[in-house]
Amino acid sequence: MNRALSSNLGYPRIGGGREWKKALEAFWAGKLQETELVSRMEEIRLNHLRTQQASGIDLIPVNDFTFYDHMLDTAAMFGLVPGRFGYEGGEVPLSTYFAMARGSEGAPACEMTKWFNTNYHYIVPELNGAEPQLTVNQPLLAYREAKLRLGIEGKPVLIGPYTFLKLSKGYKTEHFDKLLERFVPLYARILSELEQEGAQWVQIDEPILATSLTEADMERVAFVYKKLNEAAPRLKLMLQTYFDAVDLYEQIVTLPVQGIGLDFAHGLDKNSEHLLQYGFPADKRLGVGLIDGRGIWRSDLDARLRLLHTLSPIVPYERMMIQPSCSLLHVPVTAAHETKLEPTLRNALAFANEKLEELVLLTRAVNEGPAAIAAELEQSRQAVQELNASPSRNNERVQSETSRIALQPSERSRPFAERRAVQQSKWNLPFLPTTTIGSFPQTLEVRQARKHWRSGEWSQEQYEAFIREQIRTWIALQEELDLDVLVHGEFERTDMVEFFGEKLDGFAFTSNGWVQSYGSRCVKPPVIYGDVEFTKPMTVDETVYAQSLTAKPVKGMLTGPITILNWSFVRDDIPRETVAYQIALALRREVEALERAGVEMIQMDEPALREGLPLKREDWQKYLEWSVLAFRLATSTVKDTTQIHTHMCYCEFHDIIDSIRALDADVISIETSRSHGELMHSFEEHTYDHGIGLGVYDIHSPRVPSVDEMVRMIDRALAVLDPELFWINPDCGLKTRGVDETIAALRNMVAAAKQYREQSLKPV
Repeated sequence: MNRALSSNLGYPRIGGGREWKKALEAFWAGKLQETELVSRMEEIRLNHLRTQQASGIDLIPVNDFTFYDHMLDTAAMFGLVPGRFGYEGGEVPLSTYFAMARGSEGAPACEMTKWFNTNYHYIVPELNGAEPQLTVNQPLLAYREAKLRLGIEGKPVLIGPYTFLKLSKGYKTEHFDKLLERFVPLYARILSELEQEGAQWVQIDEPILATSLTEADMERVAFVYKKLNEAAPRLKLMLQTYFDAVDLYEQIVTLPVQGIGLDFAHGLDKNSEHLLQYGFPADKRLGVGLIDGRGIWRSDLDARLRLLHTLSPIVPYERMMIQPSCSLLHVPVTAAHETKLEPTLRNALAFANEKLEELVLLTRAVNEGPAAIAAELEQSRQAVQELNASPSRNNERVQSETSRIALQPSERSRPFAERRAVQQSKWNLPFLPTTTIGSFPQTLEVRQARKHWRSGEWSQEQYEAFIREQIRTWIALQEELDLDVLVHGEFERTDMVEFFGEKLDGFAFTSNGWVQSYGSRCVKPPVIYGDVEFTKPMTVDETVYAQSLTAKPVKGMLTGPITILNWSFVRDDIPRETVAYQIALALRREVEALERAGVEMIQMDEPALREGLPLKREDWQKYLEWSVLAFRLATSTVKDTTQIHTHMCYCEFHDIIDSIRALDADVISIETSRSHGELMHSFEEHTYDHGIGLGVYDIHSPRVPSVDEMVRMIDRALAVLDPELFWINPDCGLKTRGVDETIAALRNMVAAAKQYREQSLKPV
């Protein structure tokens, strides 16, 4: 076929009305039989294919659909089921599949972690000596279904062996090569059977190639693809990379595959530079990842066509596949329903379906000439220009302040050791002070009250009275439990980012902008579309009211600038660093408002700090520098006696310990109850000299740990941490827990702290 082709890499699973999510949750609740679930999933899957077919996409992905997660699918396809689930071989039953994802009686779920640097979570395969086998050729079944049911010559998608094994756990590093050799014949069989079936193109996703690889890594990758090419020599393999540029470009483009997919959205500069410097093999197709598969903004089609024109002397149009930068599972399904948004903003959005339209338009433009899409080009041009020219993106106050970041205060007036002395004198806290992370149970009553308020059934006065009643109840409970530092409970907040976004200029919220986070869990990220500005206090009323009910300190609770940034869809016309500074300066005004109101313990949470790390280690330092600066911009103008807390969910602490220390928070709490051993090892190697609380119990489980169990956790932590700097707290917020279990667990936590104090272990 002597023309450019349009190609998609993956489509959102959840459905325009979250049909996928609803079917799964109905099945888990016992409202659907397994046969009904399978039937509904088939209907949803075929509808997704029809949508792409109707859009005019040339190469439509198949096997990108899943009942839960694509990494879990691959593990099940190879029979990699941990022994605790009682699997005895053969095709993995759906009950076992879901048990791996969600856990079952006596068998904890498999670990879940972030898919590279996105906000999607995958199930981590566990090898642990298992012998991989091909239980079912799932890509082949998906290919057959699309062809027989819809007449679609689909492009099967599967996770490549190198990425799959690198992201799995349960083996020693020195055994990697032998394991890889076991997987290659299974992949070879999958491809051979697809070739025999008549498949034309197969997309093999190897995003691991966009991370920092060694020459030894590339030798292994070359071995893999030599074997796969030999197994199916007539099959066209598209080796797909995404999320960043590839470093070892010269070696990658010589691999024995028929196409290479590169990300020209998140890896534009390096990938373009490599292509222009080293050229591209004449026997391969280039997958040009032009359309940002992770962002929600309409593309500047003129700029995309200029890039294609720049690349065309090296790779003629007829050897290009025009595609998104990655799978579209990271964006909502369609912007067609966002009628409540202001028209200028609405017209500038492009979700999955709109991105398919852009791919088809760009493909037409290179095949027929730009004149063929002149009207669409003008429409795109106007939409982008109107948003960029809007007042929301031209706030002179914000832009002026942000342009002078170097002149903004970003350091506390005195070092931590001196602050600690005056803070201890002011607060007079006991040895091993106890506190919580911030939120208390969001009961059905709380959720219904919010629903009544949002729908207009309740007045603002009714809702505020209800929130105050909840605060009053939980302040009394915390006093009865004898916690040392209290919180107001965050009953007025649905989400820790959305709550602040609704009160800051520059944010918008969609009606149906849902994306998959993990399993059936969908989130609707805020949209940062303009300059971010503080307009009025956001948390002062509730916190001051809570403080009026007790003589004990009540923490003000805020979400940090980097977490707000990383958990939102962010504008793409200015650097993310600049947006982070805008958020930080807005939050600083909230911190100052709390302090003026007499709230002098303030927690600014940054659970997503590590999530934003670039894929390549050489790019980490720059990100960490501006992330730390953003946090300090938000927190450094307070008095010495004002105590700044922060909270982080568990991460490879040792990787970024210097940056965490550089935040200069007076107290940090870390979610660690499931990974205490790993974290203890970090603290054995690295000294941490600020206040710290390691979670002494796991809030993700309804189980109430005993006092003795928590004492052992404390004892283990204090073996490597300074007891004088240690705080006792749960490992995360308690929003998702029940009331009874929350009270019981906190009661035991306080008892554990008191028992430890009474053991006279406090240093003399």
